[in-house]
Amino acid sequence: MVKGDTSRISYKPKNPVSASMTSVAVFVDSRGGNTRKVADAIAEELGVAVGDITASLPGDAGVLFLGSGTYGGKPGEAMTKFIGSGTFSGRKVALFGTSAAPAGSEKMIGVMADALNQKGAAVIGSWHCPGKFLVMNWGRPSREDLENAKKFARDMLR
Repeated sequence: MVKGDTSRISYKPKNPVSASMTSVAVFVDSRGGNTRKVADAIAEELGVAVGDITASLPGDAGVLFLGSGTYGGKPGEAMTKFIGSGTFSGRKVALFGTSAAPAGSEKMIGVMADALNQKGAAVIGSWHCPGKFLVMNWGRPSREDLENAKKFARDMLR
């Protein structure tokens, strides 16, 4: 880990599952491209494509990876709509996000977790990555950040 790196897993897996036991899907809301890079790394690790955030949830996906950039301490509008219109009862969800500051991402992930818990989802973990914003966090997400995102994906399925 890079000195001063704030990338981390916030939650430990509570009820991890094997990828062979269920279908996995990845969805992301990214305006600047930082969170999309993380989603692409997670999807590559899991051998799936990143899903269309404007489409409905696949019925067979028992484990979802949902990610968003942080916009005023909240997830993006498309992710908020996706969660609001989805059926999450009985699904396991791993959350990830990017932001210029860790506190903003933690708040955003908390907003997503609360909304998903109210809809019956089990949030099994979360991960934050610093994202480039103006002159802050230049070069992020880095290659190491993307490797950490892949590790996060593996950990969530153990």
